Amino acid sequence: MFQLHTRRRVLTATALSLAALACAPVLAQDASKPQLIIGGTAGSNIDQLQAGIVPLLKAKGYKVKLVEFNDYVQPNLALADGSLDANFFQHEVYFNHFKGDRKLDLKALVQGPIAPMGVYSKQRKSLADLKEGDKVALPNDASNLARALLLLQQAGLIKIKEGVNPLRVSELDLAENPKKIKLLPLDAAHLPRSLDDAQFAIINGNFAISSGLKLTEAVLLEKTPDHYLNIVAVKTKDQNAKWAKDLEEAFRSIDFKKVVDTKFAGYAKPAFLQ
Repeated sequence: MFQLHTRRRVLTATALSLAALACAPVLAQDASKPQLIIGGTAGSNIDQLQAGIVPLLKAKGYKVKLVEFNDYVQPNLALADGSLDANFFQHEVYFNHFKGDRKLDLKALVQGPIAPMGVYSKQRKSLADLKEGDKVALPNDASNLARALLLLQQAGLIKIKEGVNPLRVSELDLAENPKKIKLLPLDAAHLPRSLDDAQFAIINGNFAISSGLKLTEAVLLEKTPDHYLNIVAVKTKDQNAKWAKDLEEAFRSIDFKKVVDTKFAGYAKPAFLQ
């Protein structure tokens, strides 16, 4: 069974965002109203919405409110309880695990770009400099933990047991770890700060960028498969609403592609934005 390691406390920005929503006279607007409330995580995800999607929706007559989150748990809960109309922060593997585990009636609407997961270090210039017993911090949620371990295998640093589902790999599934790497699973939002203690950290692109890291500073970037591209999520009952169709159209538009190409170079993209 997929489990999430939720934090006891939501980071301040998230708490303030949710508090602001709670104080509002209404929650998310229904399909007949022109205001949309969209959530995204700090960094590249909220930046894509702000730079590329909000202007297109405003041009269609919508008022748009963006809500920024600093973890991977609250955006789906806020969507399910009606505080958001949509969110944009997660890949499909995580989304399917989370909504299944929490029994949430949510639907993936359209894919979008994602900043690649990368390996970063303040103490080593490259993975070739990795020493026996080095500490490697990586995400602790199941889907991104598997993704990070596959990246280490891609780099030739570990070997995963034969026959293990690549989407469910954990630290218990290592067949070989010749450098005796010490794996440190942490909340994804905390990984940039772990660079002061760990020799390497495998960081989701949005949190790397929000912490001031650049994709070009990574010692290794993943070649992101399609199932790790970001998705826009909505409540299932809203998937055919006019505003949802307009939101999907914005992500598929040539105008959004131009924004991605100019402001988000190096991001992994769905085929329709290539």
